[in-house]
Amino acid sequence: MNATVTEIPCGADILDDTEKWCGRFIAVPDDRDLSLLTLWAVSTHLALETYTTPRLLIDSTMPGSGKTTVLDHFQRLCHAPIQAASLSSPALLVRLLQNGIRTICIDEVDRSLSPNKPGVEDLIGILNSGYRRGATRPVLVHAKGGEWVVKEMPTFAPVAMAGNSPRLPDDTRSRAIRVLLMPDLDGVIEDSDWEYIEDDARALGARVAAFADSVREQVRTMKVDLPEGCIGRAKEKWRPLKRVAVAAGGHWPQIADELIERDLAETRAERDAGLQQLPPGMVMMSDLHELWPDGTDFVPTTELVAGLIRHNPEYWGMASAYGKALTATRLGKLVSQASKVTSQRPGGRGPRGYSRAVLAPVWNRLGIGRLEPGAPGYPGAPGAQLHRVNRDNRVHQVEPDPLQLGAQPGSPQVGGDAA
Repeated sequence: MNATVTEIPCGADILDDTEKWCGRFIAVPDDRDLSLLTLWAVSTHLALETYTTPRLLIDSTMPGSGKTTVLDHFQRLCHAPIQAASLSSPALLVRLLQNGIRTICIDEVDRSLSPNKPGVEDLIGILNSGYRRGATRPVLVHAKGGEWVVKEMPTFAPVAMAGNSPRLPDDTRSRAIRVLLMPDLDGVIEDSDWEYIEDDARALGARVAAFADSVREQVRTMKVDLPEGCIGRAKEKWRPLKRVAVAAGGHWPQIADELIERDLAETRAERDAGLQQLPPGMVMMSDLHELWPDGTDFVPTTELVAGLIRHNPEYWGMASAYGKALTATRLGKLVSQASKVTSQRPGGRGPRGYSRAVLAPVWNRLGIGRLEPGAPGYPGAPGAQLHRVNRDNRVHQVEPDPLQLGAQPGSPQVGGDAA
């Protein structure tokens, strides 16, 4: 007996078929991105159950790479899709969602979300807030008597954004999973001739929706394991897709883990290459940990300023993006912002400065210099004192200066790990 769209075959089979469908019409340099497109499309049907929904950034280095094609297929595969060539106003975006969740597909975000476009900050704010269930935005609406009243309108929705190397803010990129497309110069993929493939695409979309309905309650309460290091914002991005993969079964949980590990590795590589930057307060706390002299609890602020400039001149010196060298006042502001720790004057006399005993708990909470038992350690140490933030997120790598903070030759090496 032939299967119909009302029957619900194995979830893994549905995802496999969706991946094969994408592979027929979409050219990607890495076939794993076909799996990513599949998981994301299915996740749009379960956004309420997964609580968060990652933004999908469909990127390319040149036009004609198939970004609009991806959005066209999402029109048949995703939940209640709506395609927007551009977004004219924040009010339009929230009104699209007033009657329920929809999948918003935005083309040409390199123009519609350009930093130079008037009012783009409000649009970006909605996209950033709307990745978590329950997000709203106040909007003025007409009421009886011709008056205007404020109404909280929902902003929660899956969003796919397509553009040629769009300049998106860091906080938007941190909520997005990126797929890179390239032109199909060898002609290995099929054209999306919708007059011929429309019915098949709609039938596949119905199977995807039926699968989502069959696992909705399971996904709602599902707990999943994520690869090591997938925490914070990364966890909010990837957990929905992992839950879809686990619900589907088969090899899909392993595929999801491979995608997560690839994303974490790419993020580390970009930060190591200086393509992503940590907030200045985080760089400050990390650099202070690196250069703090062994066996010293209190260091005056003036010595810390001089040490930071020598340790990381590209970030804290005259050549920094800030345009001037670090000062004691700016150091104090950054430390206070990052940790709520302020300088002190022990005993009410002498210069103001900072105590390692006060900063150590902050470093620990930020994951800076945490002890990882069992890892290869330095001579005499039970484990490795790893500068986890510096290892994963380093903005600049500068060789330690043995004369930092006024250390004299023959004295203990400066820049060691703080206990």
